[in-house]
Amino acid sequence: MEEELVRILAKKGMYISTAESCTGGLIAGAIVNAAGASSVFKEGFVTYSNESKEKRLGVSHSTLESAGAVSEETVREMAQGLMKVTGADVTIVSSGIAGPDGGTVEKPVGLVYLCCCIGNELYVSRNIFKGDRQQIREQAARAAIELVIDSINK
Repeated sequence: MEEELVRILAKKGMYISTAESCTGGLIAGAIVNAAGASSVFKEGFVTYSNESKEKRLGVSHSTLESAGAVSEETVREMAQGLMKVTGADVTIVSSGIAGPDGGTVEKPVGLVYLCCCIGNELYVSRNIFKGDRQQIREQAARAAIELVIDSINK
């Protein structure tokens, strides 16, 4: 799947950057695992803490306070901020609860928000993955690659 993404980006002359919370670099790792990634991958951040999301990506403190780090609002701001910081054509971000702790009724373990930004368009995906911490993170990384491919092809 990451090979397909790299081919699509290269064909379109587009660059991608990542900012990851719960996936902790797995999305970037998947992309750079594909041959030819150096021609399309700009850079990746692991913005695990709220402070990092604010400082590196410009996520507003009020958004983090009101909606929380694991929210559609936060991933939208992460994706837009990442585009401003890196100048990439495409950005993909993740924020979620990989567990085993930290879940609530409203935001259960396995909840992961992904957002892909292409130009002025934002594509958000809300997911609830099952499994242990590593399985949730891996499923989220795969879903992120799929979201980018689907978003580019719209």
